Amino acid sequence: MTPLVVAHRGASGERPEHTLAAYEQALREGADGLECDVRLTRDGKVVCVHDRTIDRTSNGTGIVSAMTYESLNGFDYGTADDPANVLLLSELIELVLDWKTKPAKIFIETKHPVRYGGLIENTVLAELHRFGIARPGSATLSRAVIMSFAPSAVWRIRRAAPLLPTVLLGSASRYVGGGAATTVGATAIGPSIRTLREHPDLVDRAAAAGRATYCWTVDDRADLEYCRDTGVRWVATNHPGRTLAWLDSAAL
Repeated sequence: MTPLVVAHRGASGERPEHTLAAYEQALREGADGLECDVRLTRDGKVVCVHDRTIDRTSNGTGIVSAMTYESLNGFDYGTADDPANVLLLSELIELVLDWKTKPAKIFIETKHPVRYGGLIENTVLAELHRFGIARPGSATLSRAVIMSFAPSAVWRIRRAAPLLPTVLLGSASRYVGGGAATTVGATAIGPSIRTLREHPDLVDRAAAAGRATYCWTVDDRADLEYCRDTGVRWVATNHPGRTLAWLDSAAL
């Protein structure tokens, strides 16, 4: 099986992560999906930020959940040559839905533990409803996938929007490959590439239970070949263009 390619925080190997520039580049390169991490601001906006703070990814400092969207937007998340505002989830959804060259899915990871608990899942679902993509005709046709390392987060999504695909992420095989995915009704498991190499049976075990496998973060060619050979459905990578070129190569 040839894996489908998900741009991890956009084409983040070449552009600042979670910026429109990174996601636009990933789409131009032909990515099958775009991955983002989301958090709630103090005034209830869903922003695409991985860390608890903005210290690493901007020229500012502060805790995302303690700041308003306006205050977050006062800092630069890009580069000196290509400055960028903090990215709203709604802006990323608009980009994906408006991109006509090739349909792509958006993989949304809700972060936990967080100040506002399960409110992040409720707010993400509200955004998906606003864009008309919270109730797909089937999981296969869905334009959105919700992911989390927290089983409670996956469970909330499955109860509220049962046709939305979900991924239970994890770095321990007993966790993602055990009963947790079954308990919360996840439609896929999400091991790290290290976990997958240590436990290649995870893919077959997931398939036997009717689940796909999403593997992160696959940036090396040898790891990509390993994912292909073990039947991984989705690979998350910081270099979507290069990864797609490797998959297209006759040598692979």
